[in-house]
Amino acid sequence: MSKDFIQDPIFPECPIRNVLARISTKWALVVLYTLNGSSEPLRFRDLAEKNPDCSQKVLTSTLRGLEADGLISRKVFPEVPPRVEYKLTDRGRSFIPIMQLLIDWAYNNLYNIINDREKYYGQD
Repeated sequence: MSKDFIQDPIFPECPIRNVLARISTKWALVVLYTLNGSSEPLRFRDLAEKNPDCSQKVLTSTLRGLEADGLISRKVFPEVPPRVEYKLTDRGRSFIPIMQLLIDWAYNNLYNIINDREKYYGQD
């Protein structure tokens, strides 16, 4: 079994936990959203510039995980220096409407959630 295989120790056969473990990381949704917002493949540098608060190490790890899951593709061009481009695969594009529903829900509920948090944590 690959070191990148994500498996829930309590429910190892649960596909929901397995898939959500990858796409629910802090940066996976951001990378997918960024790639979806571009009409052309993006280079690593482009992704890093569009997400400046993501370290190179974390961005690299996120891209590898998304590629391993078939959500993005990586194309290396034999140039000096090497050029690498990333884009959504069909599987990645099929996830975008689901992700957009989550984004819309978060946007529509953000202020109420923040107010509820303030009420909850404001209690002593």
